[in-house]
Amino acid sequence: MRMAAVAAAGLVLLAGCGGGSGRGDGKDDGAGKKGERPGGAARGASATTHLERIPEVGSALRSRIPAGSRQVVAVYGDGADSADATVVLYDKGAKGWDQKGRWAAHNGRRGWTVHHHEGDKRSPVGVFALTDAGGVLADPGAKLPYTHSSAFTPPSYWSKNTRHDFDYVVAINYNRVKGTSPLDPTRPEGQSKGGGVWLHMDHGSGTSACVSVPKAAMQALLRALDPARQPVVVMGDKAHLAA
Repeated sequence: MRMAAVAAAGLVLLAGCGGGSGRGDGKDDGAGKKGERPGGAARGASATTHLERIPEVGSALRSRIPAGSRQVVAVYGDGADSADATVVLYDKGAKGWDQKGRWAAHNGRRGWTVHHHEGDKRSPVGVFALTDAGGVLADPGAKLPYTHSSAFTPPSYWSKNTRHDFDYVVAINYNRVKGTSPLDPTRPEGQSKGGGVWLHMDHGSGTSACVSVPKAAMQALLRALDPARQPVVVMGDKAHLAA
């Protein structure tokens, strides 16, 4: 366990899931509109295998996927101002990209942005590496370095339905130092750019900036994502993805 990062846990959780005002921007993560669909059967992306390219991702973002990447987590947001999304795991084999998993998901409750900033409640559009994981629960068999710590537990004043959001997390390398625990609060581009953007467990509505999926999906992702395959997340609403 990376103890220095764990010692800073209180700071990063207050600034977690894209927050950072010091007042707990993630505390209302469970306050989405009634009727917002929970993580269930996914929809949206193609189930075709042996693909030459990741479906529905245009040249702008495709060009940012490192040449050596053999795993892509694609987050297909329903719309620029929607909190609903679909997450698809693709793995590249000898014959092309194959779909390995597909789940309903949520993103920032106000949708997406190409200029994410602290507290905007939108998820950042882009391509980001996935190098570090952790959670309240014990390592389920992750290939990524995994920090197991109760320090991931959300503060008691957050909504009750967020209590298990960080049982499993994968850090999205947006404004963070790769190779450190997701609990590391360092923001290389400055605090105003936000940070603490994670893949984590779903509570049935939009987040502060993170992407959330059901528990089974987080377990599957943790067991699949392999540093040797240079995994990245490609994320955004469908219009930005297709550009």
